[in-house]
Amino acid sequence: MTKGPNTRLADLFGLAGWSKGELARLVNRQSVAMGHAQLSTDTSRVRRWIDMGETPRDPVPKVLAALFTERLGRVVTIEDLGFSRPGQSARRQQSGLDGVPWAPERTAEVLTEFTGMDLMLNRRGLVGAGAALTAGSALSSAMYDWLRGAPGSAAGVAQSGFPGPARHADQAAIDRYDAAPVGSQEIEALEHSVEVFRAWDAARGGGLQRKAVVGQLNEVGGMLSYHHPERLQRRLWGVAANLAVLAGWMSHDVGLEPTAQKYFVIAAHAAREGGDRPRAGEALSRAARQMVHLGRPDDALDLMKLARSGSGEETLPRTRAMLHTIEAWAQASMGHGQEMRRTLGEAEELFASDKGDVPPPSWMQMFDEADLHGMQALAFRTLAEHDPSAAGAAEAHAMRALELRADGRQRSKIFDWISLASACFIADEPEQADRYARLAVVSIGENSSHRTWDRLREMYRLTGQYAGHGLVDDLREEIRHVLPKQPRTPPLSGEPKPVRLPGSRGLRSV
Repeated sequence: MTKGPNTRLADLFGLAGWSKGELARLVNRQSVAMGHAQLSTDTSRVRRWIDMGETPRDPVPKVLAALFTERLGRVVTIEDLGFSRPGQSARRQQSGLDGVPWAPERTAEVLTEFTGMDLMLNRRGLVGAGAALTAGSALSSAMYDWLRGAPGSAAGVAQSGFPGPARHADQAAIDRYDAAPVGSQEIEALEHSVEVFRAWDAARGGGLQRKAVVGQLNEVGGMLSYHHPERLQRRLWGVAANLAVLAGWMSHDVGLEPTAQKYFVIAAHAAREGGDRPRAGEALSRAARQMVHLGRPDDALDLMKLARSGSGEETLPRTRAMLHTIEAWAQASMGHGQEMRRTLGEAEELFASDKGDVPPPSWMQMFDEADLHGMQALAFRTLAEHDPSAAGAAEAHAMRALELRADGRQRSKIFDWISLASACFIADEPEQADRYARLAVVSIGENSSHRTWDRLREMYRLTGQYAGHGLVDDLREEIRHVLPKQPRTPPLSGEPKPVRLPGSRGLRSV
């Protein structure tokens, strides 16, 4: 049965630049390489896939996903190509959001397929940054009812068309290499590995260990395809959620923005599968922080509404304080000073109200008093672009954050120094700013975080008004020396491509 043109496949086919005959030959060649020598595709079949919406039989969709992933240098899934899974409704599949939210039994499969494609890009030296981000409002609309529903239920995906019991994933799409049922000791080792990866990321940035995290997440996806006792299964879903957040944060840290967003959504699904709604909300708050960094505070606020509503009443005060700081940063980016100050005040009250009688989850242990002050410094420094009187508060919070920073949090210290130097430049204190800026410049070469480079570029812009000042001129030369060429920023889905204009205060669309 045909459904009309497959516009998603047609768009990707146009980007790839193949002829229909070339794609047919590539499918045949790739099929043999993947152990499916019996497949035979020709130009007429490719035409039917594109022009008539015909879905090829398995394993052709998987073969096509691998071909487009390699060709375009970014992860392309079966849903990206416009193909339905068995039992998946065409309406859901053509939603344009990769089937977000997907049915509970699909999470392990989506996780494993996406990480497998990501690892393939890593192996072949491709970058994976050419896709479009989904707007925060679109994600929020698609996931609102689902996130508030009962974990593991069909709430929010009742029309998805996935029948049958949970975790009956398409095994052809799962890499079963070394995957097997696991016990409590294996899960404890996996939980420890998350802590090791998290500490490395905080110290050195996401670039050096991202591949290892993605590979570990891929292995966990295979483990989740087996049935385990409920208690172990929930812990395994927790490991998957934590690794997916790390994979997303590391991807964001090195500028792989659409890949990062996908991992944050995968993390929210995994956390919900494990019954941890606060973790799901925190995963989505990472996507909101990503949006603020990219100059999209309106999208960040949409995502924060989703994160807060989906976190549930069991969310601890410290977690809620962290969510408030992200919302405040978005408000500061929009110049809403009164709202920002009120939100930060609520964050302080929530943080102080946490008596510590309930141990925080492992994923919240990085958010301590130093982080609270660091986020306040960032919010006030951002607001100071609109209201220079906020610079003094930014300086005070950044100084306090630096006093409290624990060893091993080098990336956070770099951010604090940049916030402090930027606030000093705005407050017309160039000598003070120069001293703190040099501390950031000295350390930034030991870190793989592209986000630190982006913040340093923003600080460099502030130095322009002090051209001719001896110290600042030397500083500007040092910054130009250490900074790589500015990476391209991918557009949002359905949005014009944002670019940074000289002298601008963020990303503008042209």
